[in-house]
Amino acid sequence: MVPAPICLAALLPDAAPPAWTVIPFALLLLSIALLPLLAPKWWHHRSSQALVSAGFGVPAIAIVIWLDPAALGHATLEYLAFVALLGSLFTISGGIRLAGRLAGTPGANTALLAFGAVLANLVGTTGAAMLLIRPFLRANESRRQRTHLVVFFILVVANCGGCLTPLGDPPLFLGFLRGVPFEWTLRLWPQWLTICSGLLVLFRIVDGAIQRREQAADSKDAKVAAGAGGTGHPVEPLRLEGRGNLVLLAAVAVVVLLSGAVVNPRFGETAALLSQAFVLLGLAGLSLRLTPAGLRTANGFSWGPLAEVAILFAAIFVAMVPALALLRVKGAEAGIALPWQLFWGTGALSAFLDNAPTYLAFVAAAQHLPDEVVGTSHAALEAIACGAVFFGAMTYIGNGPNFMVKAIAEETGVRMPSFFGYLGWSVMLLGPLLLLTTFLFFA
Repeated sequence: MVPAPICLAALLPDAAPPAWTVIPFALLLLSIALLPLLAPKWWHHRSSQALVSAGFGVPAIAIVIWLDPAALGHATLEYLAFVALLGSLFTISGGIRLAGRLAGTPGANTALLAFGAVLANLVGTTGAAMLLIRPFLRANESRRQRTHLVVFFILVVANCGGCLTPLGDPPLFLGFLRGVPFEWTLRLWPQWLTICSGLLVLFRIVDGAIQRREQAADSKDAKVAAGAGGTGHPVEPLRLEGRGNLVLLAAVAVVVLLSGAVVNPRFGETAALLSQAFVLLGLAGLSLRLTPAGLRTANGFSWGPLAEVAILFAAIFVAMVPALALLRVKGAEAGIALPWQLFWGTGALSAFLDNAPTYLAFVAAAQHLPDEVVGTSHAALEAIACGAVFFGAMTYIGNGPNFMVKAIAEETGVRMPSFFGYLGWSVMLLGPLLLLTTFLFFA
């Protein structure tokens, strides 16, 4: 069984709810997947997204209250903590600008993604993604094909890179809040290296092939592109603006670290997480107060990406409570017990249920499995943690930063794939590496 220091408190109803209670959640996911295809102009209005969120969120609230009123309070608390963390990182990172221009060559792009994979463990996948996505897009703004750049960015920087510390990804942060030692996640470095290095090598090959095809298609601009690092723009020296926000980012990390010491039965989870959210939002407000407005304008900063995440995830957090309750109660009956099963079970649902609460549900289910079934408790937790982090990259809703990166890219003119289109990309690019990770570490 999972050892006592890392046991997670049950945050879901103890009895399995009826299967029909997951209908609002299923319809919500279907709407997020299909409406951008069927009614793209209507969908991209915030009021339309709010209408969909409320349309399925209100029935979900009624169902959760009927099942267990306390579960609604827990879902609300987790949502507030989620939005406060993402919102503070989004706001503060938006006040940091890498002025100048990087060379949009395959080599430079690969180096930036590798840097992002490391940085994600220090400031979170959200912080790293928000800090790097704009300079990444700016460096490649003259490329004809940019969709693959953003897809790989989501895979590496917004997800798989943040596997080594609780600061890296929300599931690991929730585990840290409930007793997983801070340094425990460092043991996941072989899996992290396998996935990230594989994606980086694949990106270097794909981006190089696409760039060569672009240059061949327009021989008139070939000399200009070659002289400017393949971008058609001269490379300008980089300089960092808004340095004071680096201090605020460090403050966010300190607040998150202190949360692990505060959230315990003596202080109370509700008071601790509300206090954390208040402090994080205060740091975001301080960033807005101290950062010149012109810097954010030059950075292309807008509230749209954060608003989209906040609107849609408000319904997701409530509507998925019955689905997670079914998973927690029925997980053992489904025969999910071995490490590879936990890896793929956690992963498959993390892609559609949001990886943070799915992580909690699977660890709660794994507590009831004897050591002789899972092999060792650490093997079970490693499989669950890796499944939650890596598979969070499979869909736009698997991890909070995914939607924000997509929205920022679309605001700059990048044509992003649909929900199912992105899923096809992720299955093709990340799927083989997930299979390799399974055989190397969890078989």
